[in-house]
Amino acid sequence: MAENGEEKLLAVARHIAKTLGHNETMADDILQIFSNFDGRFSREKLSEKNGIDEDDPRGCAALDHTLKSLDRQISQFVAADNPIWADSADSAAFLDAVDELIATIRDWSPMARDKTVCALLGRAEDLMQQAMFRIEEEFRSLMERGGESYELSRESAGNLSFDSEEEDEEGEDHEIPVAQPVTDYDVVIDALPSGTINDLHEIAKRMVAAGFGKECSHVYSSCRREFLEESLSRLGLQKLSIDEVHKMPWSDIEEEIERWVKASNVALRILFPSERRLCDRVFFGLSSAADLSFMEVCRGSTIQLLNFADAVAIGSRSPERLFKVLDVFEALRELLPEFHSVFSDQYCMVLGNEAVTIWKRLGEAIRGILMELENLIRRDPAKAPVPGGGLHPMTRYVMNYLRAACRSLKTLEQVFDENVVPPSKLGDDRGGSSTSLSVQMAWIMELFESNLEAKAKIYKDPALSAVFMMNNGRYIGQKVKDSELASLLGDDWIRKHTARIRQWHVSFQRSSWNKVLGVLKLDNNSLAPNAAAKTIKDKIKLFNTFFEEICEAQSGWVAYNDQMREDLRMSIMKLLLPAYQSFIGRLRNVPELGKHVARHIKYGAEEIEARINGLFQGNAGLAGHRK
Repeated sequence: MAENGEEKLLAVARHIAKTLGHNETMADDILQIFSNFDGRFSREKLSEKNGIDEDDPRGCAALDHTLKSLDRQISQFVAADNPIWADSADSAAFLDAVDELIATIRDWSPMARDKTVCALLGRAEDLMQQAMFRIEEEFRSLMERGGESYELSRESAGNLSFDSEEEDEEGEDHEIPVAQPVTDYDVVIDALPSGTINDLHEIAKRMVAAGFGKECSHVYSSCRREFLEESLSRLGLQKLSIDEVHKMPWSDIEEEIERWVKASNVALRILFPSERRLCDRVFFGLSSAADLSFMEVCRGSTIQLLNFADAVAIGSRSPERLFKVLDVFEALRELLPEFHSVFSDQYCMVLGNEAVTIWKRLGEAIRGILMELENLIRRDPAKAPVPGGGLHPMTRYVMNYLRAACRSLKTLEQVFDENVVPPSKLGDDRGGSSTSLSVQMAWIMELFESNLEAKAKIYKDPALSAVFMMNNGRYIGQKVKDSELASLLGDDWIRKHTARIRQWHVSFQRSSWNKVLGVLKLDNNSLAPNAAAKTIKDKIKLFNTFFEEICEAQSGWVAYNDQMREDLRMSIMKLLLPAYQSFIGRLRNVPELGKHVARHIKYGAEEIEARINGLFQGNAGLAGHRK
């Protein structure tokens, strides 16, 4: 080896002299300089006329000798049937031969302009190609054998263990892989034994040094990619295109979203970080190869996750989809720091950026869904009136919908904040302005109340129309006060809404019971006794008729809850009883009626009260107790 090294050194010196010397004299001068610099460069040794043919310098013979020796060593390993890494001595010898071949090509490449050297380097490259083909096979074999023999690749993740259930069908046992629930994301999967990782690292160094870094990354990623895809499959996630998602029934998409949220958390918090750690160990010191390999391993699974989220984002804007879209939005938001942390290198950064883009698109979908709710309210026609002036189904739907939506108030505020900034890997910067959302909710409420007023107009009885608005208005007010809608709409909105309810109440009294009260009013002008008696008798008769008609009608009307029913009854009693008692007192004092006055009084005060307590007992009132 030492002799070969000196021969190569002398050959390099002669080659430099030949290349730089424009004639024989200049070449001799350069050789003289080398001779003065180092004794090994004596003119006798350097002279190409000392028994050495100029067309076949001794250096090329040395290179030829080295290549023949390496060919013998490497060829026996390339042709071997058994895995080279099954024997540590064989693997070490093979790597030494590869190292020498790499060094030989590196040392002689500067002289490739020489035709003889160029031809010999071609042989060296062919030999290197054979060696790389075999070492690539060894790399793949180590990856596959390591994964099979090291079951901790599945068990070391604690809760992320993939077990199997046995099902007896036609006398055979079938293993069905299922993923256990994950509750702790602070785990790392060691997918390969440390010894295997060290062997892979040694191979990777040689392949990169030989210019086969991409091939090494491809073999590595193809093996690890299968593990990731299998893991996501065991977590229940299907491979679905965007078109396939859009063709699915919404109920199936809802179930898939639940699986997606779980699988995404496991992938971004456990699987991808574990793959990054394994990549960095196998390609330690080879950052570019490590980044490329990691990107190729995770890209397919990441795109699968993001494509599903994107399909949800660009899908239908039906209002019933809001809550599941919020789930996807919130899950992706919580995972954005992991996206930025795991996919931070030059190859993977595009994946993190795409996650942010889809997250923002989900926010646009949420805004679009609430706009579609507005359209739904506008398109809801005023058809047949609700019996008894009870709650309209749309009222219950809209208010429960908005109340449920406000359970994600912070998220909705973030969506409607025009200056929203995605959470960074360093913190959770979500913005805080709720102004846009407040305006949006106030607009929906105004639009909805206008729709209710249009529905109220289809009642022929103005009093029943007012009861309809009271029922729905009270229900709206109660739902607002009992939820985040109160803080969102504000005290001013609540005060104005309460004032409108009072106005509807006044309208109810004016359009129904004021007619009864008008009958009970007596003219203070002096009338002849006989005329006064006749007037009072006519009025009490008319009162009885009106009172019975109103009680018969309003007994079937609806109050949405007991409190409203009690408030309506008490307000009627306070309005009617004092006037009625006063009228009866005047009636008893009419002399012309004498002892026959009792025949004209059909209802006593207690009977009036009892009839009023029978009001608002409509069957639909029972529905008012539902939420």
